[in-house]
Amino acid sequence: MRLGSWLTDLLSDFSQLFYPRLCVCCDNVLAKGEEHICFDCRCKLAHTHLHETKGNSFEQRFYGRVKVEMATTFLYFEKGNLTQKILHGIKYRGFNNLGEAMGIEFGAVLKGGRWEQIDYLIPVPLHPDKLKVRGYNQAECIANGIGKALEKPVVTDVLYRKAANTTQTKKTAEERRENVKNIFAAHNLNKVEGKHIAIVDDVLTTGATLEACAKAFGDCNVRISMIALASAEK
Repeated sequence: MRLGSWLTDLLSDFSQLFYPRLCVCCDNVLAKGEEHICFDCRCKLAHTHLHETKGNSFEQRFYGRVKVEMATTFLYFEKGNLTQKILHGIKYRGFNNLGEAMGIEFGAVLKGGRWEQIDYLIPVPLHPDKLKVRGYNQAECIANGIGKALEKPVVTDVLYRKAANTTQTKKTAEERRENVKNIFAAHNLNKVEGKHIAIVDDVLTTGATLEACAKAFGDCNVRISMIALASAEK
């Protein structure tokens, strides 16, 4: 066992010479024991702590639009900040394992509080065409991580995207809502009837996507909460 461990470490150190592991935020070489993000960058991450407050600013975005039991987000997102680099890595650089790792960290923060009451995590679905191109759903990766930390199942066969839509980038709040209007639907509702679900997305800007997902459940007897890894505004 000791020899095997020594050889594994040796091969890992050797591979680092040619394929160094880099921090997704600053591109510096990761030290031994660091994963995805270096210690210095971790210390600079802008955490929201919104999970600690009922009626927080995230929850307020849905007031008068859809009934939401709880809502929270892990990090603050601003153009050019470290959170943006993390999201870019997860969404566009193929770092799906980073998405799950961040989800695990987020879930660990939520553990032991009111978020223990949820029954299922439901990631915002991608359109099949986009899923085929990207190879994974970043929201599902995040949900898987949260699920592992909270010991809650992730359900992917209830909510689906029935139509593709154009990117939400550079759209106004109203344009975003119109862009995602009626593109989500729900089936197999017997699985969630009478349950408390949390819809999971990577980033929240106006809340239009999560709102559209919630509306897909119509009159189903289900309690709905919202989780996003990052929020675009403080």
